[in-house]
Amino acid sequence: MPTPRDLVYRAYNSSLRRHLPTERLPRHIGVMLDGNRRWARRRGAQTADGHRAGADNIAPFLGWCEEARVEVVTLWLLSTDNLNRSAGELEPLLEIIEGVVQQLAATGRWRVRVVGALDLLPEATAARLTEAAALTDEVDAMVVNVAIGYGGRREIADAVRSLLRGAAASGATLEEVASTVTVEDIAEHLYTRGLPDPDLVIRTSGEQRLGGFLLWQSAHSEFYFCEAFWPDFRKVDFLRALRAYAERERRFGS
Repeated sequence: MPTPRDLVYRAYNSSLRRHLPTERLPRHIGVMLDGNRRWARRRGAQTADGHRAGADNIAPFLGWCEEARVEVVTLWLLSTDNLNRSAGELEPLLEIIEGVVQQLAATGRWRVRVVGALDLLPEATAARLTEAAALTDEVDAMVVNVAIGYGGRREIADAVRSLLRGAAASGATLEEVASTVTVEDIAEHLYTRGLPDPDLVIRTSGEQRLGGFLLWQSAHSEFYFCEAFWPDFRKVDFLRALRAYAERERRFGS
């Protein structure tokens, strides 16, 4: 039976949702799912328990995004820096990530794309992630980018390398490339090529820094920092982020 607090929470959620201007909501949301380890520490739990709790919150979050008619979501699940953690933490974390990506793909509800430097991951992990995402290639629905082994600087470096390789294959000289390359040329080689840049980037856990997430793509993004650790991030927190975004006047760098 719902408690009075539950009823108040539901009413507040409904009120927030009703008053959101649908014409001013983001098409692409990037999320830095931060705070799993601290969530676990505060409960005296194992780090892996925090990562599992965070993984359990992903599908509900994507459901909220669907309700808001978001077209693209990019979730930062594992950074290149995270790959330097101890094997005792990294191995179970990779297993959790593999599991959540496989579960998301198995629903057939979203088009899942893996973005990041997969060559930095264990070969078996990269293969499982790629196979799971491939199952959704024909799904015509919200795109869910899962950023794994991802770093913004690495992405830009990979984009430039890809551009140079393509130019070399076409017979262009380095001097020719240097004199003609444009911002758009580099963007076409990013992990997120073909997708709109994020309108809104959310970071949980109270940290207020970008940390290398979507460095290129977020030049004109709006940012929302939430105190809640990712496992505790609720629908009301999401709706507040949308409300804050809708209330801002976007200047696109001006």
